[in-house]
Amino acid sequence: MKGRRAAPVRRDYGARRSSWGRGVRLTEPTFDPFLYAHEHRREVAWLSQNTNHLVPPEVVQPALIAAIRDRLYEGYPLASGQIGLKELVLADLGLPSTTATIISAGATEALYMALRALLHAGDVVLASDPSYLIIHKFIQLAGATTRELDIYAPPYKLTAGSLSEAITPHTRMILLIDPLNPLGSGYSKDEVRAIAEVAHDHRLLLLNDVTYRDFADSHTLARTFYPERTLTAWSVSKNCGLAGLRLGGMVGPDDLIKEALRYNTNDLGVNVLAQVAAAAGLSTKSQWFAAVRATTRANQERIRDLVQSLPEVTLPVFPSQANMFVIDLAAAGVAPADLQRELLLTHGVFVRAGNYLSATHGGRFVRVSFSNPPADIDRFLQAFPVALKKLRKNEGVAPSSAPAAAGRA
Repeated sequence: MKGRRAAPVRRDYGARRSSWGRGVRLTEPTFDPFLYAHEHRREVAWLSQNTNHLVPPEVVQPALIAAIRDRLYEGYPLASGQIGLKELVLADLGLPSTTATIISAGATEALYMALRALLHAGDVVLASDPSYLIIHKFIQLAGATTRELDIYAPPYKLTAGSLSEAITPHTRMILLIDPLNPLGSGYSKDEVRAIAEVAHDHRLLLLNDVTYRDFADSHTLARTFYPERTLTAWSVSKNCGLAGLRLGGMVGPDDLIKEALRYNTNDLGVNVLAQVAAAAGLSTKSQWFAAVRATTRANQERIRDLVQSLPEVTLPVFPSQANMFVIDLAAAGVAPADLQRELLLTHGVFVRAGNYLSATHGGRFVRVSFSNPPADIDRFLQAFPVALKKLRKNEGVAPSSAPAAAGRA
């Protein structure tokens, strides 16, 4: 069928005999799902990293081709950002053009800069579990610690009440990811207001990661209620489908942005082609993103229908306000890493095991993203029940030895 990717040929990652000293033992080489998936990129349905595969190619390709023809890559970009790009970012966020802004190599770089600059040894950051744990790693690198509030139960998100109860004299910051990676939970305007008021009343920093906001039914920036101490991390990786080009950043009060920029090592500017593509995407997003959102919603509904038809697997959050959610496998007795491996090697469908997203609950779920062509969802719908049935019967699938890999979305 046109537009459908064939499943890759399965490699033998089974047990091998190796000599060690005088004995002989069975060993299994470590399986790296990302290496395998990239080696078979054209054959794999990529539902593992929340990437957006629905943006029409004519949105950014002509701008990139023109930039290459003009040989823009030969010179350094303007260090503060391509002329006009900041204005496009701020207009997209609904903020004044004078708002202090960082343009960085993905939102991840700006998050690192801000956390290293603003946190110190002994500081505590309130965050959720599950969460996007790379941010928690940056908190640790700053010498601070994260207090992870368990949200793997209704309402599957932070609340003003739970945050208030967790605050101590050492609390310095609240991390609010909205919508939340990996669950897809979103916050209403009133919920955002209440959390911002908690931060305000205790004079805390509020870090608001809004990477997935375009997929939500509605969204409110936390800085609406607490502009003087709120930092907002933004990205074009997911909304504009530019994850491979790495461009994002942060907006916030002048003094906090100035502090964050002390840790900027990218002082010669961000990839010029990434900036060209971002400008092309943001300047036209109102023309095409509604179709992206509609397909994304239809895709998650199809997955929901499948999950409802299967015993012992559940969707904790539906509908997702992002382009991903998690499928809970605990009652099925199937390890997420084993399911990730079986789907990838046998069916060419790449989902994400939960160990990357929660130390407490990662052994219960896989994360599935769905801003993909419907043909990719077709493959998942066909493969998931087959792989689940095989693993439940334990028909020769060895336990996975794949470690959690840091730094992948």
